[in-house]
Amino acid sequence: MALAGSVKAETVKSGRPPVVERKFVSPAIEQVISQTKKKLKDKQLATLFETCFPNTLDTTVTTSVIMTESGAKPDTFIITGDIDAMWLRDSSAQVWPYLTYAAKDKALTTLFHGLIGRQARCILLDPYANAYMRDPTAKTNIEWSQSDDTDMKPGVAERKWEIDSLCYPIRLAHGYWKATSDTTPFDDAWRQAMRTVVATFKTQQRKTDQGPYRFLREATSSSEMMPLNGYGAPTKKVGLIHSGFRPSDDACVLPFLIPSNLFAARSLRHLAEMGASVGFDAAFRSECSNLADEIGMAAAQYGKHRMPDGTVVWAYEADGFGNTLFMDDANTPGLLGLPYLGVCEMDDTLYQATRAAIWSDANPYFFKGTAGEGIGGPHIGMDMIWPMSLIMRALTSADEVEITQSLTTLKATTAGTGFIHESFHKDDPAKFTRAWFAWANTLFGELVLDIVKRKPKLVV
Repeated sequence: MALAGSVKAETVKSGRPPVVERKFVSPAIEQVISQTKKKLKDKQLATLFETCFPNTLDTTVTTSVIMTESGAKPDTFIITGDIDAMWLRDSSAQVWPYLTYAAKDKALTTLFHGLIGRQARCILLDPYANAYMRDPTAKTNIEWSQSDDTDMKPGVAERKWEIDSLCYPIRLAHGYWKATSDTTPFDDAWRQAMRTVVATFKTQQRKTDQGPYRFLREATSSSEMMPLNGYGAPTKKVGLIHSGFRPSDDACVLPFLIPSNLFAARSLRHLAEMGASVGFDAAFRSECSNLADEIGMAAAQYGKHRMPDGTVVWAYEADGFGNTLFMDDANTPGLLGLPYLGVCEMDDTLYQATRAAIWSDANPYFFKGTAGEGIGGPHIGMDMIWPMSLIMRALTSADEVEITQSLTTLKATTAGTGFIHESFHKDDPAKFTRAWFAWANTLFGELVLDIVKRKPKLVV
């Protein structure tokens, strides 16, 4: 993605659209914004929070009603920002911070009902896709997906198989259930979609054959290509799930993407926990638990990496033959965000060792410059730090110095726009990508609320 033009730093002003132009208004969220702004002693931070936290609702949500076999149902379609398509990952993560308030706001409840239903229909359309069209009968409108060599279906915007694309809808459903105790959105179609998720995970363990998924694209970047006729690099069949692509939408080097496998195991346990409350029989609950155990044990055996000094950490990717790749990518799930996703505790010994390594020059995608330090990835290229890594570092830390450093850098690298970007250059925040990236904006708002709750003396 090309760099945006340089932006002269300036005093940050609220970038929220006027009320009449906002896509969705939640009284509960407006109340949170008002109350939180009053608490924050740093007025720049207060303005950033006011602009960023509601950015998903303000700019990316479309709600409607659709007719199904069981009657009229709410429908919610959420774009990522500057791309007119819905990613299962992004749409789930973008609304995650609003879950706490869903039970207090009928409009939010309806939004979640509509999104959970839409995601289920997307999965049933094609569980191997990562992004979908607003119109389920339309051909993709994404330029780079037009001629992909894969089983492209109407309604699919891009068909990159990413394990986390099926994990995030489970995380959202489980989070909604825990926050509200409401089981209304978990209908027959949703249950069928969840069974499809589990079946897809098992198919992509590839124990007997390569499975049905392959992907080829005419591209000049190796990160857009899967080797061996689109099936990916060879693996030893050890029980881990193959992923074609990372959460960044870049191709895996080694097919066992460890943070995504750990996320899958956690998601399967969430399904088992929801259990009978949402209409799953005992056999399916056991299937979820057993698969989670199998993936977890395989990750523990094949998903670790030994550093040159002998320290054992989580690998980023592996192949089951003993080959591992150590790095981290700023997108989530990555190794840095494992506690955020509930995979482990923040003080877990293996995680802490991994965390220290990925926030250092042991990680080839850790960049440090005059504007800040953080993790990037091959998706944008060298020397480009993703604010998401700074946010995730703070969200997974109890260290007040780390949290303060991350927050200070985030405030100083918006290039005066009042928004959080996909990436910025380590020496010049005026060089950035994606002026409109709703997930990063909303995640920043989540961080501010987290600090107010966990470490209030830092900001109030």
